[in-house]
Amino acid sequence: MGRTYIVEETVGQYLSNIDLQGKAFVSGLLIGQCSSQKDYVILATRTPPKEEQSENLKHLKAKLDNLDEEWATEHACQVSRMLPGGLLVLGVFIITTLELANDFQNALRRLMFAVEKSINRKRLWNFTEEEVSERVTLHICASTKKIFCRTYDIHDPKSSARPADWKYQSGLSSSWLSLECTVHINIHIPLSATSVSYTLEKNTKNGLTRWAKEIENGVYLINGQVKDEDCDLLEGQKKSRGNTQATSHSFDVRVLTQLLLNSDHRSTATVQICSGSVNLKGAVKCRAYIHSSKPKVKDAVQAVKRDILNTVADRCEILFEDLLLNEIPEKKDSEKEFHVLPYRVFVPLPGSTVMLCDYKFDDESAEEIRDHFMEMLDHTIKIEDLEIAEETNTACMSSSMNSQASLDNTDDEQPKQPIKTTMLLKIQQNIGVIAAFTVAVLAAGISFHYFSD
Repeated sequence: MGRTYIVEETVGQYLSNIDLQGKAFVSGLLIGQCSSQKDYVILATRTPPKEEQSENLKHLKAKLDNLDEEWATEHACQVSRMLPGGLLVLGVFIITTLELANDFQNALRRLMFAVEKSINRKRLWNFTEEEVSERVTLHICASTKKIFCRTYDIHDPKSSARPADWKYQSGLSSSWLSLECTVHINIHIPLSATSVSYTLEKNTKNGLTRWAKEIENGVYLINGQVKDEDCDLLEGQKKSRGNTQATSHSFDVRVLTQLLLNSDHRSTATVQICSGSVNLKGAVKCRAYIHSSKPKVKDAVQAVKRDILNTVADRCEILFEDLLLNEIPEKKDSEKEFHVLPYRVFVPLPGSTVMLCDYKFDDESAEEIRDHFMEMLDHTIKIEDLEIAEETNTACMSSSMNSQASLDNTDDEQPKQPIKTTMLLKIQQNIGVIAAFTVAVLAAGISFHYFSD
């Protein structure tokens, strides 16, 4: 028996309103949440057309084999950044003309695996063995309106297609549960001087991977209480009389990572030759959403964990992209650099308790964020609906002539200019060009870096 997909009714309306406009096909993403019993689809968004292809496809009979997987997977990665904890890209859809109806299977399969591989490459976490490993492909014939829904096991590249049920439901996500969490971070990442191939981005990713273990193993308090992971999340919550579904509930989540160390766990000190260091410091606002059909505590905690990891990793990646595009000039030896990471902006999904997110630099306007939402998600939003969730902190810029001193003390500088930010990334390198992200092989000293196995 195949899986069942419960789909928001507005998703069906969106798919039926897509006009091929002379094109052979239109592809896109399906977004929602997995559960052991069934999957929930609350949003669909088509892949934006490439500028150089938008006109050509009107004159050429494009085959599905010519589907631009690189463009589609890049769109999937961008959309994945905009999903709070609990939401995933569940699969892909394609709408074709009648004469192409029999050619879609291989193209959809390739696209689905390519999307999943591309998104998974950037994550700081892995799926558990208990989680659902099936992803969906949906084909809609524009002429007959017939729907063909199939799933594949993403853990098995040779898996065969399995039929799945596609069922619409009104107001699917109108009563989903929200979880909110503020995490204060102070991550120190040494920049390796032992390999020229280790870029700033790769060093940072390795450092964040070590930090991710603390988040994974932390203690999570829900509304101030530690609950058994197999308990019902709504246990003790009031429900409306005669209504088995929960009304909108919001939970406050706190993370205690200080409890990780105990007498049975011994840390080891590692001597590492460094050319500098990166410090990530600040407070981040995290949100996660889960369906209201018998949710478990472990599902809620898992969604929060992944949102914490995703939002920190995504901000670093966005900053590196921005530095590369703007070609930051070379810094002098032993000079500190301060970079403000983008802060989080939320926007409500119409008719739902779920909110999606994006990231905004201080010099970006609300109009730019609105346009990016519309481009990536193909949905119109209002500027007044944008919610900046994070506080105003301060940051300053200074230089240091001693690299080891800066490794030990990152708080000596006095704030000079208030800016809207949630995290500050401080890069200290003895030599190098940040635009190329190359860490020079120049040992200025030895720093001691402690981390858990």
